[in-house]
Amino acid sequence: MDGSFVCASWLILGLLITLGSVASQAEARAFFVFGDSLVDNGNNDYLATTARADSYPYGIDYPTHRPTGRFSNGLNIPDIISEQIGMEPTLPYLSPQLTGERLLVGANFASAGIGILNDTGIQFLNIIRITKQLEYFQQYQQRVSALFGAERTQRLVNEALVLITLGGNDFVNNYYLVPFSARSRQFSLPNYVVYLISEYRKILAISAACYGQKRFRLYELGARRVLVTGTGPLGCVPAELAMRSRNGECSAELQRAASLFNPQLIQMVRQLNSEIGSDVFVAVNAMEMHMDFISDPQAFGFVTSKIACCGQGPYNGLGLCTVASNLCPNRDLYAFWDPFHPSEKANRIIVQQIMSGSNKYINPVNLSTILALDSRV
Repeated sequence: MDGSFVCASWLILGLLITLGSVASQAEARAFFVFGDSLVDNGNNDYLATTARADSYPYGIDYPTHRPTGRFSNGLNIPDIISEQIGMEPTLPYLSPQLTGERLLVGANFASAGIGILNDTGIQFLNIIRITKQLEYFQQYQQRVSALFGAERTQRLVNEALVLITLGGNDFVNNYYLVPFSARSRQFSLPNYVVYLISEYRKILAISAACYGQKRFRLYELGARRVLVTGTGPLGCVPAELAMRSRNGECSAELQRAASLFNPQLIQMVRQLNSEIGSDVFVAVNAMEMHMDFISDPQAFGFVTSKIACCGQGPYNGLGLCTVASNLCPNRDLYAFWDPFHPSEKANRIIVQQIMSGSNKYINPVNLSTILALDSRV
């Protein structure tokens, strides 16, 4: 046999083994998602709730061109992150298809309408509040452990990427839902923000004052790489323009809420990392990411950042996105898909900053840096 053929065969075999090793490493990284409608990929379809995206034209640009429960014309932020890191999308935790080896990909626990606080979203009736999402995460680990063993489950969770998106609904669907809401009578806005941050902290990791309480938290449940997003520019979404704006300007009061909340969230994340002694939590500055294309939509290929693609009334900002709504013919030209949620194209811009943005957008490091650091371990 020709020696060069043998050498080439061994080279190819070695390359295949190496590629297989790389693939298995990629497959080993699970992805877990917690939060609200910005990241829900269909859990609410399995619930008796009014917070749903299960009818046309939702999903019009999804690969199947059918509604999936995502509050988007196509892919949402978790889908695009999965795409960027070479993973298949996570399934909703309530999906009957989430069984067997599919569990190893991770799970999406998010539920439209929820907030940091348990009283946020009560108008939507049956939704998966964040405390329940964390209970489901523990239940998920028990299911995986029964199938694949406790050691593999712990490694899977410790090495996983986690995304949590909360806060917007605590303002829009709680504090500012109605004039003189219960929360606005209880707290001034600055004090409400401080309260929200303290409650968010409890969701992420246990504090000294909380020892002895039986409550699930992300860090105690094994999460070690957690992307924590702040709120977007709440006062600039088409729904708020329709209700509060005279000439298309962003609502100053809701913008003030976001501008108070986001810096304190970043500070809280830094404090947690300092206490833990490791950069477990990564602050994602969604406000800055959105403001780039809201301030200058044309620079990103949008014709507008004020008018929703799907809706009715001023700025297409009133009511729900339904088959009876106005619908733009080209979703890529609109920063907002419906009165509250970005279009798929806008989501892609956001994920690009998550992947490779500077400290202005993501702190202490971006996701590409995290993946590079983890690949060396």
